[in-house]
Amino acid sequence: MRAIRNISLTVFFAALLLFLSSLFLSSYRLSDQVIAERFSVMYTASGKSYYEILRPQLEPMVNVEYHSSFGFISDYSAIIKKYNEPLIAAGNWDEVIKDDQLVMITKHSSSGWLADHAVYVSTFCFLGMLLGGILYFLVTGPANEYRRRAVWFSSLSNRGVAGIVLGSGLILFYIILYFFPAYLSPWMLLADPLRHWFTDKGEADQWFLYGWMYCMAMLVMGIRMLIKWKGNRYQTFRTVSVMFFQLCFAFIIPEILSALNQPAVDVKHIWPLHYNYFDGARIDQMYAFGGIGITLFWWGIALFLIGVPLFTYFYGKRWYCSWICGCGGLAETAGDPFRHLSDKSQKAWKIERWMIYSVLVFVSVMTLLVVVAWYSGKDEVMGISSGFIKMIYGFLIGSIFSGVVGTGFYPLMGNRVWCRFGCPLAAYMGIIQRFKSRFRITTNGGQCISCGNCSASCEMGIDVRWYAQRGQNIVRASCVGCGICSSVCPRGVLKLENAPEAGRINNDPILIGREGVKMNTDLIK
Repeated sequence: MRAIRNISLTVFFAALLLFLSSLFLSSYRLSDQVIAERFSVMYTASGKSYYEILRPQLEPMVNVEYHSSFGFISDYSAIIKKYNEPLIAAGNWDEVIKDDQLVMITKHSSSGWLADHAVYVSTFCFLGMLLGGILYFLVTGPANEYRRRAVWFSSLSNRGVAGIVLGSGLILFYIILYFFPAYLSPWMLLADPLRHWFTDKGEADQWFLYGWMYCMAMLVMGIRMLIKWKGNRYQTFRTVSVMFFQLCFAFIIPEILSALNQPAVDVKHIWPLHYNYFDGARIDQMYAFGGIGITLFWWGIALFLIGVPLFTYFYGKRWYCSWICGCGGLAETAGDPFRHLSDKSQKAWKIERWMIYSVLVFVSVMTLLVVVAWYSGKDEVMGISSGFIKMIYGFLIGSIFSGVVGTGFYPLMGNRVWCRFGCPLAAYMGIIQRFKSRFRITTNGGQCISCGNCSASCEMGIDVRWYAQRGQNIVRASCVGCGICSSVCPRGVLKLENAPEAGRINNDPILIGREGVKMNTDLIK
């Protein structure tokens, strides 16, 4: 078994190393054919052809061999900038060339060894990382108590050098993905064969690549979770659920819809988490698809107005945050080794409440402005530009907070940074869960031995032990119902329940347990 484990690790790291190094293995040559493909059907607002304008400007780059993406992207951007500068200075915005073709121009100009062997490199990299990782966890077997506690001493999972390096790498990846995706064009090239499984006409862009990498991370680490919690039905079903919804609903079904010329929609991705849901251009696009587009658009509204309150009333926010949500799914699988890093202090709790409800207010105001602007046909509402507010929200919350911080800070602040401090949908469900829900975690205070396993394992920063010691039910708005606190409790003190609201919030002054009957002195005071 040790040999198989070593082989699987070797395959995984060899595939990962080749995948990372592929960013520097491609060369680039801009051809007249690529320029014509990308620009021959594009026109400025005044009707001038992009191709006729740019072809002479790009002449110095045509058929020139670039050995790295840095030089190619730098020269291309400099040419576009040089052409646009006098137009911008003169306020002639109708003639300005939009720089939105850089990603595909860079990708289509790829040449050399990587472009010639993309199918073989892609197969080795993706299968090697996927199968190597899964085989390693299958051979390693379930984690015993000693290995579970090892996360406290590992450099990777306890803010050591390895953790800082990993966090820095994730932050860098998200910054490039959101703001400089052209540098990831070699990875998009490797994702093309996978994209062709769905449609021969399509090709991989940065979001297809990201979706696939997201699924791979959840599949490999999801297998780890299944092995870790073998025999625990709640954790097993929950882990299978998040893997299924991510792979099928967020990745495969939208690709199939796209191949059928239908709106590529993740039907579980709803407002306010989907902050562009009511964008005017998106509404027009959904209606342009006809029956299916209109049905999917109103499905999202019905889910937000009826489904979310109803399910949250019966099951708490765990039905979405711990069973369906893609962000939660990544946190519960790839982020599991970092769950103990969440801050349990009162100060962190106060910051959490201020931040998450501020984001909910922000997205609500932004959406209201966008809808009014779309209905009135004017960008400004009461002197406020809805487009500018949407851009600010998209940059600060949609990109920086949810992506760069939300995932990049796993090894530094725990695996639920986004869910705890920023997700507006979690805030919306949290209000319902706190004040009108049947869900609670009940505690048997008399049995608590104060080991602290529950608090240490809580990814949402809840000091579960504090409640358990006092025999109080846990009805916190932030609880996502992952159930890990209950799973790690050696005395069976904690239990996730959906029951009538009566008695949901309790303050029992009498604790009955292995030490007999005693008074809860905190309540007597």
